Amino acid sequence: MIIQSVDVSDFHTSLTSVPPLAKCEVSVIIPVKDEAQTLRETLLALAHQTDTQGKPLDPNRYELIILANNCADDSAAIARKFALEHPQLPIHVAEMTLPPEHAYIGYVRKLLMDEAYRRLMSLGRQRGIIASTDGDSRVAPTWIAATIDEINAGVDAVGGRILTDRRSRHNLSRQARTYFLQEVGYRSLVAQMEYHLDPDPYDPLPRHYQHYGASLAVTAEMYAKAGGIPPVRTPEDEAFYQSLLRVNARFRHSPRVQVITSARASGRSPVGLANQLSKWTQMSVDTSFKVEPAEAIASRFGSRRKLRSMWHKLLDGYQVSVKELEPIASKLGVCADWLRTELDRSQTFGRLFEQVTQYQHQNAPMHWQPIDIKTAITELRQRLALLKDRAVG
Repeated sequence: MIIQSVDVSDFHTSLTSVPPLAKCEVSVIIPVKDEAQTLRETLLALAHQTDTQGKPLDPNRYELIILANNCADDSAAIARKFALEHPQLPIHVAEMTLPPEHAYIGYVRKLLMDEAYRRLMSLGRQRGIIASTDGDSRVAPTWIAATIDEINAGVDAVGGRILTDRRSRHNLSRQARTYFLQEVGYRSLVAQMEYHLDPDPYDPLPRHYQHYGASLAVTAEMYAKAGGIPPVRTPEDEAFYQSLLRVNARFRHSPRVQVITSARASGRSPVGLANQLSKWTQMSVDTSFKVEPAEAIASRFGSRRKLRSMWHKLLDGYQVSVKELEPIASKLGVCADWLRTELDRSQTFGRLFEQVTQYQHQNAPMHWQPIDIKTAITELRQRLALLKDRAVG
């Protein structure tokens, strides 16, 4: 265990001073701000990890790095006390007060993940795992073991399934619970549709749609290749996911990796689940929750698959013509000449499709109008039933 107070005048100061154990494969990072009510349960879940057969996981295979930042409660003291009570588990506790321009979750998570990266690389573990969770979350007993299994299966990063705590979910308003469950159903159906229309061999069914900080893991080598986590004020986990796609990372949305998080409607950040729950709480029960229709989703995934095929042809030496791209460009709402130029310019397919998405947002008018989420869910189910029947036939 190491307990350290970090000098705020030097943001590049290491958060730890004790080197990692030689057997360490996973560095778990936990950003904490005013989590006195939940932090002990978070740490207990991490201290009692098992392998997939239910046997205790060797605590020397992983470590915890906790950064308590700008806390007005006893979070740091709780973490220090827990570390003293669990000497068998390597726990590093740092405390920091950041100035306003740096006091946001994206910056804090970056500090922690950068530290985890340095520690794993000091052991020469390029495939060592940086695993992120939060101070209001409780990971499943096999969270670490299941993550290791997914990485060993050949992926570079893993998003775990994030479930909400039943007790805190019960405290939400009726309309917030309704909108929340509708969104979960809608996005789960979209994830299935994506697999059927543009399948990823590294992210097969069953899969989910989440890639958020409460359960997000990445290998050290891919963390560096993606440029690290962006210190952005917008959702940093979503921005990092986009960075991973940009470099063609093999990403797995694994239902085997699970965590339970708080469904509170007032969070520590102006973005994220708590902020969305707060918005739903303020919405009237008669307000229509509008989303992208099934037809638009199917068109996007189908066009992306065709563009991916063109990309691979180009890599194999085939000269793709503008005329061949016109049907795809029309579906995507982009200029065919522009798309041909981007095919040559982009280093990865992830980067290419990111450019397409940016073009759409800046230049292309909306081809589809948002519809009520209940209607969209019905349409998605109907389309998925047809796709499944076609696959069987």
